[in-house]
Amino acid sequence: MISSQRRSLSQHLLPLAIALAFVIGLILTLTWGALQIQVTLAGFLNGESVWSKAQKQAVIDLEVYARTGRAETLADYRKNMAVLASDRWARDAIASGHFDHARVRQAFRDAHVIPEAIDGMIFMLHYFSSAPYMSKALAAWYSTDATVDGLDRIAEELQQAHADGSMTPAMASAARERIAEANRFIEPRSNLFSSQIADGAAWIGTMLFLTVLVAALAASLLWLRMARRILHGIRGSEERYRLLFDSANDAIVMVDEARGHILEANHTARDWIGCTRGQLEGRSFDAIFVGGSQPQARRGAVGMLLTDDGRQHPVEIESSLVTWGGRQVRQAIMRDVSERVTMERERRVAAEALAGIAEGVIIADAERRVVSVNTAHVEITGFDAQALLGRRFDEMRRMPDGEPLPESIWISLAGGRHWNGEVQSRRRDGSVYPEQLSISAIRDAQHRVLHYVAVFSNMQAAKAQRQRLEYMATHDPLTGLANRVAFERHCSAAIAAASRARTAVAVLFIDLDAFKIINDSYSHALGDRVLQKIAERIGRQLSGNDMAGRIGGDEFTVLLDRLELREDAGIVAERLLASLAEPIMVEECEVVLSASIGIAGYPLDGGDATTLIANADAAMYAAKSSERNTLRFYTPIMQADARQRLQLVSELRRALANHEFSLRYQPSMDLRSGRIVAVEALLRWQHPERGELPPGEFVTVAESLGLIRRIDEWVLRTVCAQISEWDRAGMPPIRVAVNVSARWLTHPAFVEGLGRALREHQVAPQRMVLEITEGAMLGLGDDTERTMRALHDLGIEVAIDDFGTGYSSMAYLKLPAVSWLKIDRSFVTGLPHGANDVAIVEAMLAMARSLGLSTIAEGIEHEAQHEFLLKAGCDEGQGYLYSYPLPPAALERMFNPRPTPVRLSLVPPKKQ
Repeated sequence: MISSQRRSLSQHLLPLAIALAFVIGLILTLTWGALQIQVTLAGFLNGESVWSKAQKQAVIDLEVYARTGRAETLADYRKNMAVLASDRWARDAIASGHFDHARVRQAFRDAHVIPEAIDGMIFMLHYFSSAPYMSKALAAWYSTDATVDGLDRIAEELQQAHADGSMTPAMASAARERIAEANRFIEPRSNLFSSQIADGAAWIGTMLFLTVLVAALAASLLWLRMARRILHGIRGSEERYRLLFDSANDAIVMVDEARGHILEANHTARDWIGCTRGQLEGRSFDAIFVGGSQPQARRGAVGMLLTDDGRQHPVEIESSLVTWGGRQVRQAIMRDVSERVTMERERRVAAEALAGIAEGVIIADAERRVVSVNTAHVEITGFDAQALLGRRFDEMRRMPDGEPLPESIWISLAGGRHWNGEVQSRRRDGSVYPEQLSISAIRDAQHRVLHYVAVFSNMQAAKAQRQRLEYMATHDPLTGLANRVAFERHCSAAIAAASRARTAVAVLFIDLDAFKIINDSYSHALGDRVLQKIAERIGRQLSGNDMAGRIGGDEFTVLLDRLELREDAGIVAERLLASLAEPIMVEECEVVLSASIGIAGYPLDGGDATTLIANADAAMYAAKSSERNTLRFYTPIMQADARQRLQLVSELRRALANHEFSLRYQPSMDLRSGRIVAVEALLRWQHPERGELPPGEFVTVAESLGLIRRIDEWVLRTVCAQISEWDRAGMPPIRVAVNVSARWLTHPAFVEGLGRALREHQVAPQRMVLEITEGAMLGLGDDTERTMRALHDLGIEVAIDDFGTGYSSMAYLKLPAVSWLKIDRSFVTGLPHGANDVAIVEAMLAMARSLGLSTIAEGIEHEAQHEFLLKAGCDEGQGYLYSYPLPPAALERMFNPRPTPVRLSLVPPKKQ
């Protein structure tokens, strides 16, 4: 740039000289063109003169011939007419647009036209026949053609008359008259032609002069303007180049080649280095680079520019030697390549990341030939880039059905979309594996595909996992049998097939009897092993077309296909009952179970899988309700019972929201004093249609729905509120017994919830006794002692309810908080005459006394039972002999205002 700044004056003036030469050449060219046009016009004028003379002479010759009949006169006439014919033929040939240039030239020569003007005439007639003056001249010329032809006819007639001697003076006179008439017609048009050509020549000459004049003036003005601009540019070149030098985005430094010192630097260089012009000039050029030396002098060398504050700036250096002020100077142009260096670093990082990712990557050209692959590709397929170079990457891949990759994939990619799918890929060793393949295209600015990028991963493990998940989605994880969804799907397919084949299908619904005792008595792990054994036994009783499933905890289903009759399923059901009743050995424990089986068949009992399973479930419930360890075929009445149970479920959910539950309190009296010392809170459901229902009709359903905990919580809160209300009413501080379900008792929040209810209503813990069955105690398992100790710490006493009817354990009687033993009504009913009942009750009472436990007998309905229990040493009694369960208001009326408990009139006086 600096060298161009120092160009010589001659170099600056060279364009001006060239422009001057161009102006002179333009003027000479225009002058030459004007001369050529003038020659052409001269040719036109000459031709017009020859044509006019020939026409006039032809008329004269023909008139003389008409008068004298001399042959030489006729020959002269013919010669003049040949000139006219030659001009006329050349004119018409040019006007046609398709003519032989040589013949036209020859025709004009025959017409005695100036040879130098012939080419210009042809050009003018061909391209400018419609020009001013030219068009009128040609029109006048064309208008004489017919009259000239008439002269030829007159000449023919005269020649014929003279030849045969028939010429008369009258004929000669008439011929001369006709010739004179033709001459009168031709002469003004000939004059018009001549005048138009002359006027046109004058007009063209004027135009040519003006054109040459204007062109010369314009060229001179342009040259003067250019000269002024160049001179002005010469004067301002120093400022302009200085401005360009300082405003350049690249740093430019002028260095003395001999000494290596900086002579001058532009603003960008000074700004990058961080110094002024005076500070930079004279400094060693090598000193502004890291390491104290500039990069090797080669085109595009990259170095690190060192700023005055110690920062480093990557630059690309291009240098050249120039002559500046009579000495050799190196012009160094430094370009900021920070962004490029960053991009290259990011590209290296991307390349390393590409090499390190787990997915295989293929880069191919527009013909799908492999260009490069990453490390993961080699690890997955065994093919390295060298082995695949030039090969199409889709050659080693097939669709899952074995077909080649369809052309639609490449059409889709060409359309700008992305393709992703599963393919079968071949390794280098020939093995095949499933592959998830994703292909995208890289395009240029014209949206043409330059490269394909394919990313893939080995799906072998993922497919195995997916198959495992699909298996888990359709099979019970514990037993491996079909789950409900898969069973219903197979059942629907079997029904459709049976409909076409007109056969029967049966569904067996199997429920294990009392399986909960296994989990409660042993452990859930052992229970799971029992269920696995049960599933194996069920499978052994089935044929190849049959199917077993597990749809719930201890509920199994069996699908029997291709039966002749529904009743044929009974044979399989009998085998299943016999097989399931056999003892099962699990972890050195012998477990004996039975099952209840319900059977429903297509088409008799339902037309779809859901209906068949529901009806088989209803039949199973009927079998379990009757005697267990048996089977039942479905009948419509069973579904009615099932619907009633479902209705009860829905109504039970509404009962909590609608506050339909209430409590009844049955008094418990001291057998020795006959006074009411406690009451038992008994739950009742005030059904809006069926009236008051006892717990036996809905507690089991509530437990199965998980609603029993909410009911128990409601009972505890209501009892606490009732005790508080009785205290405010001045009633005696009687004890209230509350029944607790096993589900609520085993809940982690049970003790905390009980304590919160007592605190909220300010009820002393001694006012409440929890009645817990042996089954509920058994359900606590390892947490029994912890729960009992927590209740003891809270101050709550526990009564063992229905003692002796379940899995009795003496260990329970030693637990903290256990203070009462409640004798079940099944043992009281036979008193005092049943020897076994007497022995059992006496044993219970003796054991309780030895353990320091108080006793309560329930179900006392006769005086004899009262007398026996009193003599046997039972502490309290409860039953219809004393009172039915009462509402709170009725119980309040039983008490009088005295502070001591009242004596019930129903109790007979003690005998002396």
